[in-house]
Amino acid sequence: MKNIVVLAVLFPALILSISNGSSFVARADDDDADDEIVDVEGEADENAITEEGGEDDEAQPRASPDADTTILFTRPVVSGTSGNLELPAGNLVEFLVGFTNKGSQDFVLETLEASFRYPMDFSFYIQNFSTIAYDRVVKPKHEATLAYSFIPAEAFAGRPFGLNINLSYRDLAGNVFQEAVYNETVQIVELEEGLDGETFFLYVFMAACVVLMLVVGQQFLYSLGRKRVGKKPVIETGTSNPNDVDYDWLPKETLNHINKKVFRSAVHGQETGKEICRTVTVKNPLGIRVTYCKGAEGQEIQFKYQ
Repeated sequence: MKNIVVLAVLFPALILSISNGSSFVARADDDDADDEIVDVEGEADENAITEEGGEDDEAQPRASPDADTTILFTRPVVSGTSGNLELPAGNLVEFLVGFTNKGSQDFVLETLEASFRYPMDFSFYIQNFSTIAYDRVVKPKHEATLAYSFIPAEAFAGRPFGLNINLSYRDLAGNVFQEAVYNETVQIVELEEGLDGETFFLYVFMAACVVLMLVVGQQFLYSLGRKRVGKKPVIETGTSNPNDVDYDWLPKETLNHINKKVFRSAVHGQETGKEICRTVTVKNPLGIRVTYCKGAEGQEIQFKYQ
């Protein structure tokens, strides 16, 4: 009887343990299946990416083995010290592309284009320039030269960029080719012009300062000269010069000649002892007052100027 009771108690626990074990096994199998599905999907994605990349590479036009290209920058012609080409910002850049047909059939040069790329990722465009169509036929064993020009933006001054120049051409069979004639990093620089507005006004200001200093120096020297010379002594003429005329500038000979003419007209006289002294007032605009004396026996006349 006791054995039956023990079995009745242990039987439900045994059934539960068996059911849980089977569920654990089923869950483990499901997880393994999910991992396999994920791995298969990852491999499929990688294969798809590889196939797409291969298709893109095959679809991208390449250069023809029968063609050879060269490039020459004609403006500017100066290269930087670091080995990178330096292009002036805001100024015209010109270059020539040479094409040589080494094959046995004609090539048609279709277009030439240029662009600035991000130096760390050449697939990122910074500035696109015009695409020029040429449609020039180059026969076998012949050469052709294409000219191209562009102007870098002034905002790019002082920065490096990747310069990409592509030439597209085709043969008579219709095969399209494309070659990167130039694909390197260049430095955009700002040229220092000979005379800009700021420099011009600086020169004008300096010239004005020099002129001002010269004027001040001249006035200072003039004032020193006047102090050294001093004032000219004033000659008191009294009533002999009523018109207040300055006679210092007249030569002495001229004054003597005028006085001799005046002496001929005596106005009034006065005798003093043995000498006759007469005072003569000039009747001309000079207004010179002269006193002269003549001896009684005809001595020599003595003149006294006042």
